Amino acid sequence: MSESRPVPEHQPGSESEPQPGAGAASGAVSGGSGGRGGADVLRDIAQRWRPGPEHSTDALDPGPSAALSAVLGLPEAAPVAGQPLPPLWQWLHFLHWPRRDELGMDGHPRDGRFLPPLTKRRRMFAGGRLEVHAPLTLGSPAEVTSSVSGVEVKEGRSGALLFVTVRGEYRQQGALCLTEEQDFVYRSGGGAPVPEGLVPDTVTAPGAGASWQVPWNTDPALLFRFSALTANAHRIHYDAPYTTDTEGYPGLVVHGPLLALSMLELVRREAPDRAVRALSYRLRKPVFCGERLLTCGEPGTEGAAREDRADADAGGSGSGKVRLWVASCREAAHATAEVTLA
Repeated sequence: MSESRPVPEHQPGSESEPQPGAGAASGAVSGGSGGRGGADVLRDIAQRWRPGPEHSTDALDPGPSAALSAVLGLPEAAPVAGQPLPPLWQWLHFLHWPRRDELGMDGHPRDGRFLPPLTKRRRMFAGGRLEVHAPLTLGSPAEVTSSVSGVEVKEGRSGALLFVTVRGEYRQQGALCLTEEQDFVYRSGGGAPVPEGLVPDTVTAPGAGASWQVPWNTDPALLFRFSALTANAHRIHYDAPYTTDTEGYPGLVVHGPLLALSMLELVRREAPDRAVRALSYRLRKPVFCGERLLTCGEPGTEGAAREDRADADAGGSGSGKVRLWVASCREAAHATAEVTLA
């Protein structure tokens, strides 16, 4: 099996390479992450960097949900005030909009509470987990407390990598609704995490025999609009010359969160009466604008069947797991997920 490469992705509040002077202000540590010296730098950060928690509030206005429904072209009506917010749609809220002079040349903030003090930061969104205690309700104020719950150094083929897990606890009226963890991978410098000479295929359709599947593709307008909805100004999603000439990618990069949302939307389409209780997802290989995609799902895995039988024997109503993935003609799984249904 080939090495998994997390998707180059920046969530709200992510960073660009620190500009002159930013390193001293934020305590940034210099040194590449390839080789022993770089690994030592990352280990030092992992031992001493412990940012405090951050609290944010949001009115959960229905407007962003209506906008996302339009951007994705969803057939059903968008959720309105008083209705549940679909899983992962919390990414449309609690957004951070930095001042223009706080952005780096790649479009992202130069500094932030949960950004490790590493110069020439390159960040990849590796995946995450979500536990749904009760869905958030649109139109009712909510709060989230975010914190760094894990920092670890691992060795990859390209050198040392810093893994950071950010945990968020979402509450409404004092009650815990969602517990989310997101995994990010950092390195200092280096090139784009794609094979040299890769040319995206925008013609060939992927094939799959999954029980659930929906074909789709992206275009620059979709990526631009999704960036705007999630306060993501990273230029690799809308500035083609910058993406290819400066970052070294073969084309505009599709957002990792968009791949994750495509898998959850497949569950909502195929099992509209089942609530999502938990999910985990992993972003493995980048997707580039225009590539033809197939989001697939396979419900009722063997493990889920055993769980259903055990739950039924205990007098429960039964639950199930759904295995999900996003494929193209060149990769069997750009992203994967497992969803537990109530």
